[in-house]
Amino acid sequence: MNSKPTLSLATAALLLAGTPAMLAADAAENWTKHCGSCHGADGTAKTKAGRMAGAKDLTDGPYQKQFTDEQILQRLKDGVTDKGKEKMKPFKSVLSDEELKALVAKVRTFAK
Repeated sequence: MNSKPTLSLATAALLLAGTPAMLAADAAENWTKHCGSCHGADGTAKTKAGRMAGAKDLTDGPYQKQFTDEQILQRLKDGVTDKGKEKMKPFKSVLSDEELKALVAKVRTFAK
């Protein structure tokens, strides 16, 4: 009997079991690194950079309901412009699809 395939499957199962927790940790870290300066740690956008950029208050439930998860994902990937001016830079070349999807889930936690 060969124990290597069993060990590999067990290792893979353990790694996959930790994935949601790891993504949540990555989302929190990515939020702080890439989003927090404008949207704030709490999503309210009450920061100097947020006010200057016109960042939206992500705790505003009715505002969030205007967008599907896919639309938020696209905004994260492609950035946001208004009247030709970049309001939020694109993150598609900085973060993976999995990291961006985890940020969508993080954004949804702010809605009240």
